[in-house]
Amino acid sequence: MRIGIVIPAHNETMTIASCLVAVQTAIRQLPSTITVYPLVVLDSCTDDTALIIKTTGVDYICAEYRCVGRARDLGVRHAIAHGATWLTCTDADSVVNKDWLVQQIKHIAQQPTDMICGVVSVDSWAHLTAQTQEAYKAHYQDKMGHHHIHGANLSFSAETYLAVGGFSPLPCHEDVDLVKKFEAQGYTIIWSNRVRVVTSSRLQARAAEGFAAFLSNLEQDNLQ
Repeated sequence: MRIGIVIPAHNETMTIASCLVAVQTAIRQLPSTITVYPLVVLDSCTDDTALIIKTTGVDYICAEYRCVGRARDLGVRHAIAHGATWLTCTDADSVVNKDWLVQQIKHIAQQPTDMICGVVSVDSWAHLTAQTQEAYKAHYQDKMGHHHIHGANLSFSAETYLAVGGFSPLPCHEDVDLVKKFEAQGYTIIWSNRVRVVTSSRLQARAAEGFAAFLSNLEQDNLQ
């Protein structure tokens, strides 16, 4: 088995190091029979993100899309071309759990599947109101069978990814669109809270309607 880890990044000097350290820690938990190919897709970066990546030894490719859907698709297809049979996605502002990959392998061993949708935890509530935190927790279902979709914690088989046509070239909600493609063709999806990622609570969104925008809107609603 060969796993490809795809991480799109747009000007992430503040977070990419922590992201990659966590990814490398997760890789070390796997048996030697499983090989892993982590890959960062630098999308329209104008800062020092590439310089930081070079110090980690993680491979990277560059694009000028300013579009997360296109960046993810480029990375996934690049990883597949390098032999990846299982793809897993996270984000440059996120930190995967130590057992992130181990839990995916356990799911696949227990129940062969085409896709796993994991959950996220928010890294800090310090700069957000208590009302926002309460509203988020009331909305979020941290359990098996949750049905939340996060590009920061989404994995799938290479074969089925290619069969459905991959990520669409969307500036946001490319993850939701991909899951809908899998559902429409009847592929098996595991909705797991054992596969976990801690994601940033920043309100400055990289994607116009991504997780940061969701938190920002939630905060604004609770300030009114």
